[in-house]
Amino acid sequence: MSSEIDWSVFRVSLQVASLATVLCVLVGTPLAWWIARARPVLSATLSALALLPLVLPPVSVGYYLLYLLGRQSGVGSFLIDDLGIRLVFSWQGAGIAAAVASLPLYVRTAQAGFEQISPSLLDVAATMSPPRTRFLRVVLPLAWPSLAAATLIALARSIGEFGATVVVAGSIPGRTRTVPAAIYDAVQGGDYGLANALALFTLAGGLVLIVALSAALRRARHA
Repeated sequence: MSSEIDWSVFRVSLQVASLATVLCVLVGTPLAWWIARARPVLSATLSALALLPLVLPPVSVGYYLLYLLGRQSGVGSFLIDDLGIRLVFSWQGAGIAAAVASLPLYVRTAQAGFEQISPSLLDVAATMSPPRTRFLRVVLPLAWPSLAAATLIALARSIGEFGATVVVAGSIPGRTRTVPAAIYDAVQGGDYGLANALALFTLAGGLVLIVALSAALRRARHA
């Protein structure tokens, strides 16, 4: 006999994925532009650092974040004791963990879009406007299909993240339990009916994201 679906897991997953995607866009966009335009040695170094979470086990990423955001580190102590911000065992902390896990995919996709922009166009734009204006009015419009694809990839990755988020935020019902965590808990409890139902929802959502991503990639190729 399967349990009823706890619909709060979808709300939490949406909160976590939305925060993670916003963080990826805010941090990953300038980072990808910097990597695309930096000198080769600096570009290779930044690219390696940006891609590091991709080659680490998600649990390791979560462990390092748990230490960083907890009171045992200087950063975590400052956040908790001085600012009153507690990110461990919160959906916001899970969002940060999902963002770190998704950032490499966002950066690599956005970087590819920036590298496709003709250098001659950038040289002309450099003579007509300051760097910030050039980036906002020339670079972003030219690279937006790749940035849209990068955003969808980050969103999809964030929705499916489990290892890093569960280490940082746990699986607290109604607060930090996401859909992947709920599926894991259902399987561990032998409730395969609930696990199947939740997995079908993720399958349907994944298909929607794949269709949207394919459309964005087609626009990127023809841009």
